[in-house]
Amino acid sequence: MPGRFARGPGGVGRRRGDPVARPMEWDFGALGLPGRYKLLVALVTPRPIAFVSTRGRDGVDNAAPFSFFNVLADDPPIVIVSIERRSDGRSKDSGRNILETGEFVVNMVDEDLLERMHLCSVEFPSEVSEFAQAGLTAAPARQVAAPLIAEAPVSMECRLHTRVPFEKRDLVIGGIVWLHVRDGIVDPQTLRVTADYAPVGRLYANLYTRTRDRVALDQNAYVEAMRRLGRV
Repeated sequence: MPGRFARGPGGVGRRRGDPVARPMEWDFGALGLPGRYKLLVALVTPRPIAFVSTRGRDGVDNAAPFSFFNVLADDPPIVIVSIERRSDGRSKDSGRNILETGEFVVNMVDEDLLERMHLCSVEFPSEVSEFAQAGLTAAPARQVAAPLIAEAPVSMECRLHTRVPFEKRDLVIGGIVWLHVRDGIVDPQTLRVTADYAPVGRLYANLYTRTRDRVALDQNAYVEAMRRLGRV
């Protein structure tokens, strides 16, 4: 076989002498968990943050951020949150509360809420409420018992639709039953979101990104079709 194959840690390689450098590659079946995590969270960015609030059967309110999260569809309106279990295999407070009550709230995070959200990434004892620790205000929801985070610009009340269990985590799919948006973010006539809404995105480690730097592209047939459907 012509050329010499240079292999680095994790199965990285390319043939020396190739006119075009081949991409770096990893076999995820052979790559260890720390390496997979490090690559995925640093390459798939920015990720939206679900600041999930729940209420346990003991009445303790919990709040925790998750960036393995997204909205999956508008019809039906559903979200998905990936919740890793603790090192001993037990569910984290958020996961346990969701599975036991079938309810949760996804709160979005803006720059004003960022520091308090970051504080809630610490694993507090189950009997300790992150609302008290981070100075968050619990506001009543309309359809679920779990509280809203009053400081959040957007809150989505959700009911558990499906749990997909894996060895070390649960994928939680929730149906959105009620939406709360801070006044001034949405035009009530057109339902268009204004530039005042600027959620933060997750990068990796302790890094986050703002979303105020935006790019507008020329409209095309897809945009025009969405406009006719009232989706733009």
